[in-house]
Amino acid sequence: MNDLLQIKALNQFYGGSHTLWDIDLHVASGKCVCLIGRNGVGKTTLLKCIMGLLPVDSGGIWFESEGLTHLPTEQRAVRGIGYVPQGREIFPQLTVEENLRLGLFASGGQVRSIPERIFELFPVLKEMSRRRGGDLSGGQQQQLAIGRALASGPKLLILDEPTEGIQPNIVREIGDIILRLNQQEGLTVLLVEQKLPFVKRVADQFYLMSKGRITAEGPMRMLTEDLVKRHLTV
Repeated sequence: MNDLLQIKALNQFYGGSHTLWDIDLHVASGKCVCLIGRNGVGKTTLLKCIMGLLPVDSGGIWFESEGLTHLPTEQRAVRGIGYVPQGREIFPQLTVEENLRLGLFASGGQVRSIPERIFELFPVLKEMSRRRGGDLSGGQQQQLAIGRALASGPKLLILDEPTEGIQPNIVREIGDIILRLNQQEGLTVLLVEQKLPFVKRVADQFYLMSKGRITAEGPMRMLTEDLVKRHLTV
């Protein structure tokens, strides 16, 4: 199976601190891969390196076999990487529709209007299209952030803690959406997540991270209780 995203021997420093150590990670086309680990182990840092929001000191990142390391963030988006950051980062003063239209810019002009499927996936966004983003609940804002990332028609969707601070019914809805996008529409997904029931429901494969290193990886059935206790239990 072809790898859509490849990361090899990636190292990153933040100030004087070595944050990522020789990271090897690959995401096969059509798969849903989850990066799991305690807080502060480097998961978000790795996603920011993939998006070009943080510099890489050594190693490489390839998307569809093209090296990304020297490309700016906006060029990575144009090539087909959609990113939903931790904390959502929607624009609270803009309407829902305006937030979604901003997602179109990431396509580099290839998508000119908000795809109707976004409103099919998230009916609440159509109902609230004229409301300001800041007036939405946390769960609705997360749906807006995912919708904005999907507006550019990405080949890879990256989600950083999509269930953080969200009520359980919306967590289930977001899980349903990820499963639909991945299994029915074939969208490749890479997510950072801490809720293990959610991870086991949506992901095909996991990478376990500890102290800036990948310490275990494999299909979801290999995420044993022993691994969870050793690397995830506080």
